[in-house]
Amino acid sequence: MPEKQTDASQGRRAAIKAFIAIGLFLTLLVVLYVLQPDDFYLWVKALHVIAVIAWMAGMLYMPRLFIYHTDAEPGSVQSETFKIMEQRLLTVIMNPAMMISWMLGLYIAWDFYRFQGAWLHVKLLLVVLLTLVHVHFARAVRTFVKDGPRKTARYWRAMNELPTVLMIAIVIFVIVKPFSG
Repeated sequence: MPEKQTDASQGRRAAIKAFIAIGLFLTLLVVLYVLQPDDFYLWVKALHVIAVIAWMAGMLYMPRLFIYHTDAEPGSVQSETFKIMEQRLLTVIMNPAMMISWMLGLYIAWDFYRFQGAWLHVKLLLVVLLTLVHVHFARAVRTFVKDGPRKTARYWRAMNELPTVLMIAIVIFVIVKPFSG
């Protein structure tokens, strides 16, 4: 009989795998920083984009989990499964991806752009707003864990759109660089 994915041992294995993946990612970054290859900027940018994709995957999936969790009876097997899914998504994917996105993004803004350009300032403001949405989702995870008061499925459907809108705006500011002169 296969182990259930909701077992504590599965959670520990997922955490270990995530820790190893993050360790390898950071090791690659350190090696690149020490070696400083000619295409170092492209490597940093590529790793930044990878981290952002992982973060956005979580940001787009989490409110969908909340929509379904809202309909589950508190204390039910289904509700407990959603709690595990939400906690793992937040701690194993979203939090590390957000932190790496911020670290690499700030490094790029500082080392390659010297924090210059209105487009960059607007982009950073949008990323701060995305981070606030992330914090809101993290608080919701804690509320669901406590079987606390729940927002409606309609609310979470609306919140599902916010990361998408912010992502679109961020991509436009990064690629088009409006206000750059």
